[in-house]
Amino acid sequence: MNLSLELIIFLVILSTVITTSVTIVQQGSVSVITRFGKYVRCMQAGLNFKIPFIDKVYRKISVQNRSVELQFQAITMDQANVDFKAMLLYAVMDQGEETIKKVAFKFVDQASFMQALVRTIEGSIRAFVATKKQAEILALRQEIILHVKEQLDNQLDDWGYHLLDLQMNDITFDSVIMQSMAKVVASNNLKAAAENEGQALFITKTKAAEAEGTAIKISAEAERQAAQLRGQGIALFREEVAKGMAIAAKEMETANLEPSFILFSMWTEALKHFAETGKGNTIFLDGTTDNFQRTVRELQATTQANMKG
Repeated sequence: MNLSLELIIFLVILSTVITTSVTIVQQGSVSVITRFGKYVRCMQAGLNFKIPFIDKVYRKISVQNRSVELQFQAITMDQANVDFKAMLLYAVMDQGEETIKKVAFKFVDQASFMQALVRTIEGSIRAFVATKKQAEILALRQEIILHVKEQLDNQLDDWGYHLLDLQMNDITFDSVIMQSMAKVVASNNLKAAAENEGQALFITKTKAAEAEGTAIKISAEAERQAAQLRGQGIALFREEVAKGMAIAAKEMETANLEPSFILFSMWTEALKHFAETGKGNTIFLDGTTDNFQRTVRELQATTQANMKG
């Protein structure tokens, strides 16, 4: 009876010792072991052993990526309130012993670390936004992220962490400011549309004026060439008339004909030409004897001048 009780007690103690000396660390985690409150070593993932009742698991640290959502407000240089919504992705820098010791002992608990991390990010963004105007903020999303990363890199390294990503999911202003910004955008769009319409009208008018000017130039050039051709035609006509009159005068002299006969024939041919080609309906001619004699004398004088020439 006594042996059985002692055996049971022994088995219970042995089981307790074995249970307390074996520690299983999950994948993606590291366990920090202390002995009498002092750091001893780190346990990696898998089956580990420790001294029962002496070694204790001080903290289990996850080395996996972690994320946190942030929501806070900042004030611009021109006193506009800006609401930020951001997502932070971070992780333990590595699984080295010194890094794990920083993560385990820099802060009392995880809540204290998160509070310091969030306040550091908020303070960095607020300091940056305070140097910018309201109209600049929406265009500086990437610059804000880069500024925060530069400010956090050294700080997080001292804590054993590093920043993987920071995203500004939403940047908004007060409703009154949003309405005024919408009006500004609408007015700018109307202004741009008016300018585009005016520019299009200006181009249309300019092209029309250029086309009209080109047409005028072409018409003037055509008229000039036509006038030149008419002048050349008249000159040729006069030259041929002069040649004909000279030949006729020589023929009259050879045939011993009265010059007035030829001149009368030319005069009648001229009348015929007037009648055939003239655009009017009536031709007024002075058919008196004196006028006819005067016409004949003028033709004779012209003929004699052509012959001399």
